[in-house]
Amino acid sequence: MDLLSTLLATVVALGLLVTIHEYGHFWVARRCGIKVLRFSIGFGPALLRWHDRKGTEYAIAAIPLGGYVKMLDEREAPVAEHELDQAFNRKTVKQRIAVVAAGPIANFLLAIVAFWIVAVVGFSTVAPVLGPVPAGTPAAEAGLRSGLELTGVDGTQIRSWQDVNLQLIRRLGESGTLEVTAKPFESGAETRYQLRLDDWLKGVEEPDPMAALGLTSWQPQIPPRLGQVASDGAAAEAGLQPGDLILAIDGEPVSDWLTEVVPTIQASAQQTLTILVERDGEQVELALTPRPKPANDVVVGYVGAGVEGVEMPAHMQRQISYNPLVAIPVAVTKTWEMTALTLDSLKKMLTGLVSAKNLSGPITIAKVAGASAKSGLESFLSFIAYLSISLGVLNLLPIPVLDGGHLVYYVAEWIRGKPLSERIQTWGLQIGLSLIVGVMLFAIYNDISRLGG
Repeated sequence: MDLLSTLLATVVALGLLVTIHEYGHFWVARRCGIKVLRFSIGFGPALLRWHDRKGTEYAIAAIPLGGYVKMLDEREAPVAEHELDQAFNRKTVKQRIAVVAAGPIANFLLAIVAFWIVAVVGFSTVAPVLGPVPAGTPAAEAGLRSGLELTGVDGTQIRSWQDVNLQLIRRLGESGTLEVTAKPFESGAETRYQLRLDDWLKGVEEPDPMAALGLTSWQPQIPPRLGQVASDGAAAEAGLQPGDLILAIDGEPVSDWLTEVVPTIQASAQQTLTILVERDGEQVELALTPRPKPANDVVVGYVGAGVEGVEMPAHMQRQISYNPLVAIPVAVTKTWEMTALTLDSLKKMLTGLVSAKNLSGPITIAKVAGASAKSGLESFLSFIAYLSISLGVLNLLPIPVLDGGHLVYYVAEWIRGKPLSERIQTWGLQIGLSLIVGVMLFAIYNDISRLGG
């Protein structure tokens, strides 16, 4: 059932993004008087096809990893005399630029609509209140402490932990000062704190910005009762079972999962611990040896077990929503910020400040699509918006084969007054295709590596 829901969420998300992108090309092409021969969602054999009154064929194909709009063009096939004025290549360079740019623009508009819906419907979030701040971390050295509510990062207002993460991601690989503002929870004046960054998490695979700074979220006391035990983990090997309540570790009583159990396990990689648990009203003693697992350039203990969840207190939860008019600038601003973040991340990846291992392919997209769909409408719509922005940015990169590459050709033609030579365009297409295929294979390799890990 999980696999089916993941596949369904992936098909819905990718299908919507591709349809909107190609419809952008299609809509502008029709407005420019260009004859559209085919509008296809997916590649390969057509599973379903039909025609409209203008002769355009619509198709849903077997491979749902893209799509295309095929237009009448003399460069691809002979065009009848009476249809020459409808050929793409006969249109002005400005019209061709408009047709090519319309696809990515449609993706940005989709992101705005998705963020607008989320803003109007509203969503629940947890107040960004700090939990324990480990000694020796940048947050502790700056003076941050448990119980403070984060209100800003680098001058940007903070309302949730997601906001915190997004602002921290902007600073990956950088040096300098990170400014954080915070105040006592629910009352008090704001105070500024300066955190020093020095090539912060430069080139680190799967960085955890909050943990690296020593920022933890406040959590209610969580009784150490196991909710999940991985069948191939150290916990299962030791005989731990779902429902077990951990009473003591090496003779020391424990009552909280996050502050007592987790730190002890993480600090005990490959060391045998004596675990006392309560099971069905009886006490059972077990020997548990956490396995080593790398995390932020250190090795921590890991046992493959999760705790039973508890509800966050009502006073720590927030419901954020906007009226439909106010939600418009909110959605536009969010789209702009995520576009800038995507471009900045690409630049840092190219310069080595961010590890290329963070590049994701279709497997990771499918996993995130499934997880976001399970989390609710707000999460799934936000995922679609983020993915749509990524698709829009990717297609605007000045790489032949992509929309951005075609835009470069047409802008050059506009400036020169004549097209680039066929030889130059052919070379560009070959180089661009090789680059895109290489990046796709590398992204898939990263996906497989994550699955193996």
